Amino acid sequence: MLVLGDSLSAGYGLAPGEGWVTLLQGRIAAHQLSWQVVNASISGDTTAGGLARLDDALQRSHPDWVLVELGANDGLRGLPLSAMRRNLDAIVTRARAHGARVLLIGMRLPPNYGPHYTDGFQRVYRDLAASRHLPLVPFLMDGVALDPALVQADQLHPTAAAQPQLLDNVWRVLAPLLSQP
Repeated sequence: MLVLGDSLSAGYGLAPGEGWVTLLQGRIAAHQLSWQVVNASISGDTTAGGLARLDDALQRSHPDWVLVELGANDGLRGLPLSAMRRNLDAIVTRARAHGARVLLIGMRLPPNYGPHYTDGFQRVYRDLAASRHLPLVPFLMDGVALDPALVQADQLHPTAAAQPQLLDNVWRVLAPLLSQP
């Protein structure tokens, strides 16, 4: 299982082993499942960056699953949503061509980007999931983003205390899929 993400999955500001991706490996073990998790997440990454390094990550890990958690940095930088959509679509295509199933992990932007951009940003994930028949975690930071106790001083990155909630948000969608052939 390959996690292709940005700082939210790389564990920015956290001690090693505190991030939700590491906790995912523990949850898998606790459920006596045989999946191994490879974290290919890089802080600051965009969908273009993830796409650029995807082939190498696929060659190294040969995953059955690719969990794609990218797009937040595209949005925070105000990059064109059409480019973000194309990049995510290309990631899905390449992962599937490599024989992997894909789980798309969505994000949301703060309202100060305006309703046109923020609504369009969310729509990228929903539309891509629908058109490519992908399972979707609608919002990784659900239950975390608006709680000041669960967000670091930068108001963007979740604290160590928030990581179990992030994992629960992913696990709710991922767990039923892991038992499917």
